[in-house]
Amino acid sequence: MDPKTLHSNHELSDADRMHIAAVFHEEIAPRLTFMAARNGNLNCAFAGPEYENWVVEFRSVASGFEIVEFEYDEESRLVNLPPRPQPYQGTNRA
Repeated sequence: MDPKTLHSNHELSDADRMHIAAVFHEEIAPRLTFMAARNGNLNCAFAGPEYENWVVEFRSVASGFEIVEFEYDEESRLVNLPPRPQPYQGTNRA
């Protein structure tokens, strides 16, 4: 992936889309679930600095999220999301 090509073409390769989607589902979706999000747009810098001018549109489906569209936006900015929820560990009761 060449950042100059990526930004000058304003197009993502299939590999770029797959990378963004993988990071979205692994790192971002749990946070959106925690926030009870349903649909929206997020800056893609979460997938790496080379994607800072890209935005992903998402919506909720069943028990997860679906990426609807990718859009190039030079004015887009990263949003700070809450930390990723930790799995429940239970309590240590004696």
